Amino acid sequence: MILTVTPNPSLDRTYEVPALDRGEVVRATGERVDPGGKGVNVSRAVAAAGRRTVAVLPLGGAPGALVADLLDSQGIEVAPVPIAGATRSNIALAEADGVLTKINAPGPELSPAERELLLETVRSQSPGADWIACCGSLPRGLAPSWYAELVARAHAAGARIALDTSGPALLQALRERPDVVKPNAEELAEAVGRPLATVGDAVKAAEELRELGARSVLASLGADGQLLVAEDGTWFGTARVDAVRSNVGAGDSSLAGFLIARGAGPGALASAVAHGAAAVRLPGSVMPTPDDLDPSAVTVTTEVPTDRALREPTP
Repeated sequence: MILTVTPNPSLDRTYEVPALDRGEVVRATGERVDPGGKGVNVSRAVAAAGRRTVAVLPLGGAPGALVADLLDSQGIEVAPVPIAGATRSNIALAEADGVLTKINAPGPELSPAERELLLETVRSQSPGADWIACCGSLPRGLAPSWYAELVARAHAAGARIALDTSGPALLQALRERPDVVKPNAEELAEAVGRPLATVGDAVKAAEELRELGARSVLASLGADGQLLVAEDGTWFGTARVDAVRSNVGAGDSSLAGFLIARGAGPGALASAVAHGAAAVRLPGSVMPTPDDLDPSAVTVTTEVPTDRALREPTP
């Protein structure tokens, strides 16, 4: 079982539009509503793979009730933390040429009692979990040290932690030695305080995160592939993708694939790459099923192309 923790979930509405013209009435050609948040997406990908998952998340108001209903309909067990504020609603505008404009609401502010109840719910749900995936931004009311506290408590209970966050929350959590962290290239560059221009730059940055406390680093480099830097080695994975429909949730799908495959070594990296590649071939934030995966298109090697320039270098 994979337990996910999403401190700042959302109700995501996606509208398909021919083009986005500011100041004009734009008529949508399609609409979908999904439960949102990085941890929620990990649970959706785990459930799509036919595995058991439990999602811990604060929920409030009508949007929160709808998020719970949508997750339940996808076979995801929900461990809700009731809050006084309403769960945030986000909007995405998908244009016909593939450009995606997202408007993310700030979300409710959690009280001290709600903050503690969230930690307690994670504790009560964690027995039997193979992994606890803690993902996404922190809502108002949770200090950047909140993830560090969660990692410390989880480790004290004998659980393994996968952390996917950024900024001060990531840096502070590293001191508690999360078992794996999953930054993308931009988050990796932010963590080490310098731009990344090559795959080798990304490897060095991941090694620095390990020196700061991460036991392993699964780094998504977008179209350039993924890196796994761990105590027992460094691997580089790529996949052949003929056409990209949407990259929304692809990183979350990759993390789910990594954890499903035991969360260590080249086999787990291959699973992460396969899940990420399958996700970008699907519309919106649809998560891949086993039938969508193409393991034959995945290559994992210890021969890391350190001199290869990143197609999307970080600023």
